[in-house]
Amino acid sequence: MQTPEPVPTSPEPTVPTTGRLLGVDFGTKRLGFAVCNAEQTIASPVENYTRQTPAVDAKCVLRLVSEYRIVGLVVGLPVHLSGNESQKSRESKAFGAWLQEVTKLPIAYSDERYSSAFAEEHLMSMSFTKKKRTARLDMLAAQYILQGFIEGKREAEPGALSD
Repeated sequence: MQTPEPVPTSPEPTVPTTGRLLGVDFGTKRLGFAVCNAEQTIASPVENYTRQTPAVDAKCVLRLVSEYRIVGLVVGLPVHLSGNESQKSRESKAFGAWLQEVTKLPIAYSDERYSSAFAEEHLMSMSFTKKKRTARLDMLAAQYILQGFIEGKREAEPGALSD
């Protein structure tokens, strides 16, 4: 059996370098959304959404795109610890393709390993009840995904400062 190659997570993003991006934490039942500022320096959680039908889901996404004047999408890509693609990453890519078709916006994928774990840890440190953690988890994971994408893009820029 041949070992699959690690999944690239948009080393050269196809999304614009200025303007607001919509970060998406993909789930089969729920989606988490985050947006960044126009300078693409900081991401903020926006909302969680419980998926319904493709038509209703599209309305939700288009509302966010319009409301926040989104110029590109960043979808979390769940990969194995080794970096190899998983079944969930294939589902995430299919969802991303659907999002791109619905919004007509450019899309990039960002490694989302640990995003939900970081979000859960953050919420637990705030002593939220399980119900309150669940209500915030996906949008906070979307924030981690989008912030990681932004920071990774900044580090890849020529002349970027490194530690």
